[in-house]
Amino acid sequence: MAPYRQFRSMAMVFLPICALLTITYMAFISFDTSGFQNDQAQIMKMQKAVEDEQKPLTTTALANNTTNVKAAFVVLVRNSELDDLRSAMRQMEDRFNHRYNYPWVFLNDADFSEEFKAKTKGIASGNTFYGKVDDTMWGYPEWIDQDKASDTRENMKEVIYGDSESYRHMCRFQSGFFFRHPLMLEYDYYWRVEPGVEFSCSVDYDPFALMQEKDMKYGWTISLKEYEETIPTLWNTAKEFMQKYPQHIVPKDDPGSLLKWVSDDDGETYNLCHFWSNFEIGSIKWLNSPAYLDFFNYLDQNGGFFYERWGDAPVHSIAAALLLKKDEVHWFYDHGYFHNPFRQCPREPAWVADEKCLCNPEDSFDEHWYSCTPKWLELTGKKRTDYLVTTRS
Repeated sequence: MAPYRQFRSMAMVFLPICALLTITYMAFISFDTSGFQNDQAQIMKMQKAVEDEQKPLTTTALANNTTNVKAAFVVLVRNSELDDLRSAMRQMEDRFNHRYNYPWVFLNDADFSEEFKAKTKGIASGNTFYGKVDDTMWGYPEWIDQDKASDTRENMKEVIYGDSESYRHMCRFQSGFFFRHPLMLEYDYYWRVEPGVEFSCSVDYDPFALMQEKDMKYGWTISLKEYEETIPTLWNTAKEFMQKYPQHIVPKDDPGSLLKWVSDDDGETYNLCHFWSNFEIGSIKWLNSPAYLDFFNYLDQNGGFFYERWGDAPVHSIAAALLLKKDEVHWFYDHGYFHNPFRQCPREPAWVADEKCLCNPEDSFDEHWYSCTPKWLELTGKKRTDYLVTTRS
């Protein structure tokens, strides 16, 4: 019995030690194999998540987007333009908005009629809102000499819209106020629509989602040159702004600078190129930024909207060229669009026009000698097909 008791005593001492060693060894083995593997898998998972965030929005995601952006169509329109507006709305709804139901915001310097409201609500797939533009946005600011403004209109009768007072109020409103109207304050993006325009291509993705995903600020379809006699001092005023507010300007030696799109001599003069602003998809946040508001206010104080005939198209375009970079401005090449007398129709690859559009690429303005789009492609180093968002299904 004595040896057995001795063995049992030794076992009671060594067994816990052996058990502890076994547990330690198993833990080490587990850590050495699966532990490192699990950690490595977790790291790879985190890296993939970061890479996925950095990838551009895929065509599938754009086409299947069901989460609407905070965006709206905005239309400056009069009651008398109802029929032309309904035509444009019908095409927009059929070509795009029946899938997304974005709201419509209608603005007027007079009250909308009940007929206007009823006949636009009947077409819109989204909500409709009707706003009146008051004198603070549609009128003469206190620093304008109205006699001088009247003389200007008299002397510009031979220029297109040169003698129009309402056209000048419209250009000023579209340049600096539509995005500050109370009905627009809840939105991040806008799509400008005008009565009588045509949308001739089906849009099988959400342009607002594209703008938001890529953090783009301004989108356009047609570019051309401005009537020089309407803006004799606009560029000099813009250059004064550049001197006074250098913090807002993209340096001209920055690879992303767009200065060379609006100037052929390093900023000395304006080459008259501008985006035709009757089609715009843009960022309301950008328009409400200190940079853009400082730009607009500087121009507005100069008085050129009334003492000359500054249009909102060159104002928006010069602002984009000075304040934005190349990757913040997008050509909606794959959109079919017509505003008398010019048309945009995608020409390559051929299936885009053949299968998605009702327009003739041969009529497209983008290769016309008066178009600034070839200059845009040269500056950005891109081809037309680089602006295709979705692929052939």
